[in-house]
Formats: sequence, structure tokens, C-alpha cells
Amino acid sequence: MADPKGFLNHGREVAKSRPVDVRLKDWNEVYVPGSLLPIISKQASRCMDCGIPFCHNGCPLGNLIPEWNDFAYREDWSAASERLHATNNFPEFTGRLCPAPCESACVLGINQPAVTIKNVEVSIIDKAWDSGDVEPQAPERLSGKTVAVIGSGPAGLAAAQQLTRAGHTVAVYERADRIGGLLRYGIPEFKMEKRHINRRIEQMRAEGTRFRTGIEIGRDLRATDLKKRYDAIVIAAGATTARDLPVPGRELKGIHQAMEYLPLANKVQEGDYVAPPITAEGKHVIVIGGGDTGADCVGTAHRQGAASVTQLEIMPRPGEDRAPHQPWPTFPMLYKVTSAHEEGGERVYSVSTTHFEGDEDGNVQWLHLTEVEFIEGKLTPKPGTERTIPAQLVTLAMGFTGTDRENGLVDQFGLELDERGNIARDADFQTNVPGVFVAGDAGRGQSLIVWAIAEGRSAARGCDRFLTGASELPAPIRPTDRSLMV
Repeated sequence: MADPKGFLNHGREVAKSRPVDVRLKDWNEVYVPGSLLPIISKQASRCMDCGIPFCHNGCPLGNLIPEWNDFAYREDWSAASERLHATNNFPEFTGRLCPAPCESACVLGINQPAVTIKNVEVSIIDKAWDSGDVEPQAPERLSGKTVAVIGSGPAGLAAAQQLTRAGHTVAVYERADRIGGLLRYGIPEFKMEKRHINRRIEQMRAEGTRFRTGIEIGRDLRATDLKKRYDAIVIAAGATTARDLPVPGRELKGIHQAMEYLPLANKVQEGDYVAPPITAEGKHVIVIGGGDTGADCVGTAHRQGAASVTQLEIMPRPGEDRAPHQPWPTFPMLYKVTSAHEEGGERVYSVSTTHFEGDEDGNVQWLHLTEVEFIEGKLTPKPGTERTIPAQLVTLAMGFTGTDRENGLVDQFGLELDERGNIARDADFQTNVPGVFVAGDAGRGQSLIVWAIAEGRSAARGCDRFLTGASELPAPIRPTDRSLMV
């Protein structure tokens, strides 16, 4: 145990954010660099090293949280990094982007603020990079087997790294011009600077992983041809089919899916554009969808100089405390104020868009909405609550409905889908096509980054077992385990 009295002597402290008026002038991460290290040892000491550590249940990766908390308390950063990497390929990603279901399951959280597990995690990995503890781990010998990984998001990268380290020759195919998937073009720079992705890619290249960008399997290269080239394939193409809003006026200019809007802002940071082709500058911006992607649109619009930003959500506002049907240690749906919401704008709950209105040139100008309420379990418009708000840029951030069916990947492989429209797989993450595996959102549906990494590792183990007849890679997370889907 880190410190038997740690949770009694120290309260919860989290990373400090830069002032809003300062951080809105740039795209750097919102947190004050180095603000965690002076406090992180005390924060790690709050871990009680429980007899049954429910944080393990909360974490899909099965992170060894009490162990690396103890090392962080003792400031043995090398040992902490080793324990952290034992279950997680990319803790700098999860430490910045994961909503931390582990903290919701923390035993201390029953009657006190939970341990800052996420902050301890990111402190350990940042310290490891700074001290040179993160090095390439090239395999001692090659198996002679080849694997293609389709998609370079967290699931694809995790699978590729595990398979490379197992001795297989791995090539990652990415349809975008850079590696990283949604980490690269879906997550704004202010949430995670892309240097964190770049140095992991360099580590993976040094280990032997090969990367092929600008190639979309199904269009640029037929899936059946890819299968002939490689001994096995892991599909980690994500769930990229966005949910649309089929209401009158949807065809007006200025209404875009979030994943049409957000990547362009990131491309400015990469140096591809001086200014994004779609910008919020000087406009009244409406973000439809109350989740994390919606918050990313809010923060991006603030930095682009929007005249106003309003975020709409069809569901009621969540409570600030656990609801009775979401008891500890489940992951509760709570009212959350992200860094983007701290920066301004308005959030409106229990409303539904009825239609859009434009000008004579076909540009969106107004959004018409109505309040809604649950009647007999169904969201129903409330009479007399209709109103109109200005809207010169609208982003749709309402989630995703499944993997891309238009590029031919699913049909060319002959893959079966499950009842939710995801690519079906067995307990080893293998599809109905022998030698073809699936991990992450493509098989699970839209989910968390921590699940993507967990599934990438698990699919890699199933793939390794297929190639060699046995596997020394960690045991997989079963795809049927949906207890932490949020």
C-alpha cells in the first residue's frame, strides 16, 4: 500500500488548466505543463490498495492501478512505467482522452472524491518519455508470417504493435494522409497534441511496423487482393458512418458532420492549410449532440473566433450525482463540464431540431427547434415551445452507426454483421472469414479509446494464435463483455 493514511491526509487535486483567455489564443493542450509532478506523489498515496481493487473492473485494459500508484508514490518512475506498459500500449493517449471509468469504480469514491488515477497515469508516461524509459522493443526473431492491419486508430495501432513484437511482419493501411485515425484528425490539438502520436509511430517503425498511408481498402486496393498478400488481416477501420439529421433544410450550405469539420482544424495545425475551408470565425455556431465529439466542436469553434456557440442535446440534462439505477461501481451518466464548456457557450437540453432555414443563396441562417419530454417512454414535442435561433454554421455530432459499407470492404471480404450492424466476430475476435479479425469500433460499435486499445491487444492475441497455433500474448477481453459500454 502506498501510504496507509494517504487518503486521510490528502484531498483530491487535479491538473491545473491554463486561463481561458490565454488558451483560446492557441491550440496547445489546455493544462499547465508540469503542474502535476509536484502533487502526483501525494495523489498516488491516496490509493488504498484495496483487497478487491474495483478499479480493475472499471478499466477494460485491466490496468495494474494499485501497483503503479505505489511506484508513483515512491517516485520510482521506471518501475511505474513498466507496470503501466504491461497492460496498455499507449497510456499517454488514455491518460489524456479516456473518461476514466476506473475512477468511477474506485473504492475510495464511495464516500470521498476518487483517486486521480488518470492524472497519475499521464504523469508516469510523460516522465517515462522525458527520462528515456520508452524504447523500441523489436522482436528477437521473425516468424515469417505477414499481417495487414486496416486502420491506424488506437485499436489498429495496438494490434500492430503487439503483433510486431510477437515477431510477425506487420503493415498498417490508413486511408488518410497521416497515421492516427481519429486520434489524428478527430481529436483536437487542445485535447492531445499530435507529437504524442508522432513519437509512438517512430517507436513502432523502429520495432519493425510498416505504415501505408493514402490507401483505402475496398477502393484503392481490393480486400480480396489484400487477403492474398497476407497470412492474416486485422480490421480496425472504426465506426465511421455518422448519424445524420433528416429534417427539412438539411441540404443547406453550412451544415456539416463533425468529422467533416474537426479534421480541417487539425490540418491547419499540421500545416496543410493557413485557414480551414470550414471555419466558425464570426459565425453563430450550433453544435447538435451533447457528447465528447460535440464538446470538441465547441472548443474548436471558440478558438476559431465564433460569434456565439450553442450546443443542443435531445436528452434531459444529467444529474450531478449518481442516479439510483447507476450505483457504484458502474460508470454513471453525470453532468460533465469539459475544458471546452469552461470556455463559454450555451448548452440546451431536451430540445429537438425541427428544420433549418436559409437565405436566398442557400446558406443556413436559422435553426428551428422545440422542447421535448418523455411521454410513455417516448420523446415527444411539447406544444408551444417552438423557437428559432441563429445558425450560420451547424455541426452534427450525434454519434456513429457502424463501419463504412460504401467502400466495399465488408462486401469484398464477405463479412457477416451482427444485429447492431457491426462486423461479427467470435471469442478470438475472428470474423466468419478465416484469418480475418476485427477490433475496436468496427466490431464493437462506437465506444471508448480504452476499449479500442484493449480490443486491439485482444485481436492481436487471436491473430497470433491463428498464425502460430499458440500465443504468449496477454489473454483477450471477450467481445461479449459490454458491462462498461457508455
